[in-house]
Amino acid sequence: MNEQPVRAAQYVRMSTEHQQYSAENQADVLREYAQKRGIEIVRTFCDSGKSGLRIEGRDGLRDLIEMVLQGNPDFTVVLVYDVSRWGRFQDADESAYYEYICKRAGIIVHYCAEQFENDGSPIATIVKSVKRSMAGEYSRELSAKVFKGQCKLVELGFRQGGAAGYGLRRLLIDQAGKPKAELQPGEQKSLQTDRVVLVPGPPEEGAVVRRIYRLFVHEGRSESEIAAELTRHGLQGEGGREWTRGMIRQVLTNEKYVGNNVYNRISFKLKKKRVRNPPEMWVRRDAAFGAIVDDEDFSAAQMIILQRHLHISDADLLDRLRELAKRNGKLSGLMIDETEGMPSSSTYRQRFGSLARAYQLVNYLPDRDFAFIEINRRLRSIYPGIIKDTIRSLEEHGGVVIQDAKTDLLLINGMLAVSIVIARCHTTATDSLRWKVKLDAGLSPDITIVVRMGSSNQVPLDYYVLPTIDINEARIRIREDNGIFLDSYRYDNLEYFFGMAQTIRVGVAA
Repeated sequence: MNEQPVRAAQYVRMSTEHQQYSAENQADVLREYAQKRGIEIVRTFCDSGKSGLRIEGRDGLRDLIEMVLQGNPDFTVVLVYDVSRWGRFQDADESAYYEYICKRAGIIVHYCAEQFENDGSPIATIVKSVKRSMAGEYSRELSAKVFKGQCKLVELGFRQGGAAGYGLRRLLIDQAGKPKAELQPGEQKSLQTDRVVLVPGPPEEGAVVRRIYRLFVHEGRSESEIAAELTRHGLQGEGGREWTRGMIRQVLTNEKYVGNNVYNRISFKLKKKRVRNPPEMWVRRDAAFGAIVDDEDFSAAQMIILQRHLHISDADLLDRLRELAKRNGKLSGLMIDETEGMPSSSTYRQRFGSLARAYQLVNYLPDRDFAFIEINRRLRSIYPGIIKDTIRSLEEHGGVVIQDAKTDLLLINGMLAVSIVIARCHTTATDSLRWKVKLDAGLSPDITIVVRMGSSNQVPLDYYVLPTIDINEARIRIREDNGIFLDSYRYDNLEYFFGMAQTIRVGVAA
């Protein structure tokens, strides 16, 4: 009697549409793997042009996991090309979690192009864990390299992503700087050596932009009044939309209308939360493009916007924000900018440090969780105190400590370089605690003290005293229980470390 073949689902993923043969190549390897082992592929889950950084947007993997969770899959094996195709999750535990869901249902994931069998053996577990970390690290390193390259191109005057905006157009040029074609909305360059610059659009749009500045700067008209006038004259904004207060504000505040190329105002790296960066982090090239309005009108517009709400007290600002939340049931930066009589969202950021802080002051809880921002701010505020207390304790134990004013690196008795980092506590979906630690490897310390915060991130839980000779990675992840290798460096307090200052000094004297 012939045995029934093992039924399998295959999962393939390619990260960009340009990898036109990637999915087919993966499928070929999976098919060959299945034939050699008597496996029948009965179902395919595919994510084309999808990043592996997170599961959001990957309908193929989500459908696979959902079918497994429902308890009625028609397969007992999942075939994947390699660990990185399963995902380049920034938390290796997330990658393991989705595989564990399959394993718990009796479904084994096979990584067909890897050099190890995923058989649950200790060696396979170790290698797989390393591969998961490498997959995530690849994305982090690639992100850093891409960002550095983009910044360089911005400094050279080239446009990096984003719509051109009303009155402007994206022009494709070759590596010699010769114009090739005007890019339409949604179009992208096809050659790596090509570049994109901004150029003035149709003359009639440029005339509207200058009209907006004239009405605002010289006639004292508000954004809403300008939008109403343009609409009354049958003039449409970008994309054929009706002009709004926020659209007028965007034209009045964006430096591209005076030809400046500004980048990195907002960060969205590795699919994480958007972060609005301070001006000192912006990357810019002034006079990179042809200007539509002159510098004097642009500067005057910025001054009017800045001074408009300087006389309004913090209490009045919060009252207006509270009333807006009550009236609309929700708040957003766009809503604030579009509401007549409201100060701009940038005003709230300047006064209160962030929109999240302003929301907190009016007792508004947004759908997004901004708590991490407040936690990071609090940890940054207590960091100088931790440094100060450490220096004081070392000196009380007879140590001589020199603090580097720029890096906060501590040099103890002229011999031992020590770096101190704070590890914020994260709570996972399963209520487990995790700490992600970024070490100051570039400072080459002899020892790194990791201050591991408790679950509320209010006070330290314990400390890890890590010698660089044993722990030389740029990032480490700490769990509640880490095994003997890492936890052998854990201490409830720093008395042992403080005693090292006295030991070192005695050794020098001897």
